[in-house]
Amino acid sequence: AFGASRGNAARALPAAVDIQPACLGLYCGRTVLAVNGSVETYGECGVCPRGQRTDDNKICRECVGSPDRYDWLYLGFMAMLPLILHWFFIEWYSGKKSSSALLQHLTALLECGAAAAVTLLLSDPPGSLRIRSCRVKKLSDWYTMLYNPSPDYITTVHCTHEAVYPLYTIVFIYYAFCLVLMMLLRPLLVKKIACGLGRSDRFKSIYAALYFFPILTVLQAVGGGLLYYAFPYIILVLSLVTLAVYLSASEVEFFKDLLVRKKRLVVLFSHWLLHAYGIISISKLDKLEQDLPLLALVPAPALFYLMTAKYTEPSRILSEGGNGH
Repeated sequence: AFGASRGNAARALPAAVDIQPACLGLYCGRTVLAVNGSVETYGECGVCPRGQRTDDNKICRECVGSPDRYDWLYLGFMAMLPLILHWFFIEWYSGKKSSSALLQHLTALLECGAAAAVTLLLSDPPGSLRIRSCRVKKLSDWYTMLYNPSPDYITTVHCTHEAVYPLYTIVFIYYAFCLVLMMLLRPLLVKKIACGLGRSDRFKSIYAALYFFPILTVLQAVGGGLLYYAFPYIILVLSLVTLAVYLSASEVEFFKDLLVRKKRLVVLFSHWLLHAYGIISISKLDKLEQDLPLLALVPAPALFYLMTAKYTEPSRILSEGGNGH
């Protein structure tokens, strides 16, 4: 029996030797060098080429999927950020008497829309508005540079690649096109139509963009994965806070105060659209019969503010406090 078992072990040894060494690291993989029928030849363990990521067997496979609904909502959020900041600074620096704000708003919308279209057309497959992508599985997929293995604690095997292709880099490309189109279109427009502004004020919205584009780029580079999972809640919180600040700063206390100026209604509807976008992003509209009724909650914060604003007027609180004493 002992001889038989030793013979079996000897026969099993060559098969064990033929097995390739394990590919270390969470994102290291072997590229497919050649395919002969059902037999594949693999290369050395290392970084996967762009547009590929490792499968469960540590083999680099090409990304052949398409972004799901949540991925598109994330890309939409990242595309909205520069547009919203453009509109904010245009309104901030345009002045109350300037008639150029509307045209600048439309130009900013044109810039961001054209940049988004060009970015999608240049992405793989080129010439199409759809893109080829890898599926996001977990947060670490966004930070592959943190998972390069060191087998001997001296030499590091660099396996950094875009496991969430192209959700990470496509945002940088979009920001670059936004910046280029802004520098081509906006200065000429502002120089011609911003007659109501001083010479030093008419270009301030453009200067502001030269500051916030690098900030957005760093934000995507460092916190892209965190934004991917948290952006629906960020939208809801920021839209609620900014709506409350705007209504209080504009001294809006009743519904008639909104109807006096159309600009206030535009701001209100814009916040409602952001509320709806956040709710859709959280629910993903997987079950329409359950998720669509949630959109009825969109006007709730503004209605609550308008109904309770008169009870929180500081002068009224102070006067009642004085009468109490």
